[in-house]
Amino acid sequence: MHGEQELVRRARAGDQDAFSSLVSLYESRIYSLALRYLGNRDDAQDAAQEVFLRVFRFLSGFQEESSFSTWIYRIAVNVCKDLLMQKSRRAEQPLEQQDENDEDYELPLPDERYAPEKVFESAQLRKTLCDAILVLPEAQRRIIILRDIQGLSYDEIGEILSLELGTVKSRIARARGNLRKILLQTGNISSLSLSNPAKGGKSDANL
Repeated sequence: MHGEQELVRRARAGDQDAFSSLVSLYESRIYSLALRYLGNRDDAQDAAQEVFLRVFRFLSGFQEESSFSTWIYRIAVNVCKDLLMQKSRRAEQPLEQQDENDEDYELPLPDERYAPEKVFESAQLRKTLCDAILVLPEAQRRIIILRDIQGLSYDEIGEILSLELGTVKSRIARARGNLRKILLQTGNISSLSLSNPAKGGKSDANL
């Protein structure tokens, strides 16, 4: 983290090599987020390029009130939202559905066996999972991507999306529940090994 902070400070001072290092550090993660969010490689490439253009333009104003990772993920989410809005205005079929009104109360998190990262471990089910994520309402899609694909903490997600911790948890619960229904409908959830939890990482039950 210290090395990243040093790169940020050098880049803010106009060091092009430092900025290039930051791009190298985040380009695959930002592209992955955009691809899961938008479901299209060309759109994801456009979005990633726009993210780093915005980082370049506004880095001088970054005051380190949050971590650089939180800042760049917030930019990435906003770029993806903007792109979906532009496509909607062009009368293209939007990927998102109308999201429900979320309330600020906690729901019990669904069985971790159905969490997306458990499905993602199986290579043959990755495309099914990505397709299912694209069916989710847009707000649920982005929170699933941040938590279960990008692996961000609840606190980081709350900071990126400007949400309270309880709201983050309740939205993840709803998103996982809806994703589970989609996977059950496609018949692919039965292919999972439900008796062995994934190794590593923190269980949501302990957070």
